[in-house]
Amino acid sequence: MQLPAPRGPLTALLFERLACPPHEFGPPPVPSRTPALEDEDLQLALFACYELHYRGFAEVDEEWEWEPSLLAVRGALERRFEDGLARSVPRPVPTFSASIRRALAELTAAATGPDLSGFLQHEADLAQFREFVAHRSIYHLKEADPHTWAIPRLHGGPKAALVEIQADEYGGGHAGRMHSELFRTTMRRLGMDDSYGAYLDRVPAITLAVSNAMSLFGLHRRHLGALLGHLTAFEMTSSIPNRRYSMGLRRLGGDEEARRFYDEHVQADAVHEQIAAHDMCGGFVRQYPARAGDVLYGTACALTLERLFAEHVMDNWRRGASSLREAGLTVGSR
Repeated sequence: MQLPAPRGPLTALLFERLACPPHEFGPPPVPSRTPALEDEDLQLALFACYELHYRGFAEVDEEWEWEPSLLAVRGALERRFEDGLARSVPRPVPTFSASIRRALAELTAAATGPDLSGFLQHEADLAQFREFVAHRSIYHLKEADPHTWAIPRLHGGPKAALVEIQADEYGGGHAGRMHSELFRTTMRRLGMDDSYGAYLDRVPAITLAVSNAMSLFGLHRRHLGALLGHLTAFEMTSSIPNRRYSMGLRRLGGDEEARRFYDEHVQADAVHEQIAAHDMCGGFVRQYPARAGDVLYGTACALTLERLFAEHVMDNWRRGASSLREAGLTVGSR
């Protein structure tokens, strides 16, 4: 993946520095006053910093990954992001370990927001469905990777439960059955570019924030509980929307191969939901009762970011506009 176009002074400086051999970064520009979850410059900068821990960028030296001065800059960006999450996501009241599964179920059941999956099932045209896929490609082409950071930080039953979930995400050892590969097939069948990061220039801040929250939780051991709660939110709210996505794609002419990614999640996530809530989160809270609130906060963050994402997409579609950005627009642009 190539470095994307900058979206403001922060990413302009960051990408200029990253294109050079590793060196002392120096202080970043003064942050803007744009709310963190809407800040195109901040979210893209943070995404780029995190991407150095995944596949990286073609023109960026791999030694930048652990350059101390860059990590200090990333830490400053993370503090702004964490503050933005705290302002947008009320922290749920911690619960006792015996009721964590019920608390998770109540939290997900109470989630509100536009019915994006229903719209895609019944009303979206093919261009809108492709837009939705472009947004989701930012995460789905590396699906499961952020949550895998939790594996070496767990022990006992919760670790075994997470490994069971992740094994399915990675296709049980079969490359063609990996969920990221199934999504690439969906993209190809829709006539889209399935290369990693192909739509990075097009997605807005909220799409990047959805991905950045996973990386934030995954790369910091202090956020382990939140990472588990985040994954559990995904698993507990996945089956019905994915069934609707599949039905919508079939309505639009998508064949079985194009729909396989969504159909796989209808079945797999119905099982994963139970494993995640009971064995993984329940077991984790039994080991660490004081971290129950962290688990619920991670779930709440995932649900809130999904709501904000759906609001962005549906608001634009209702106005007859695209939910994607025009490539190359800078800070302050749509």
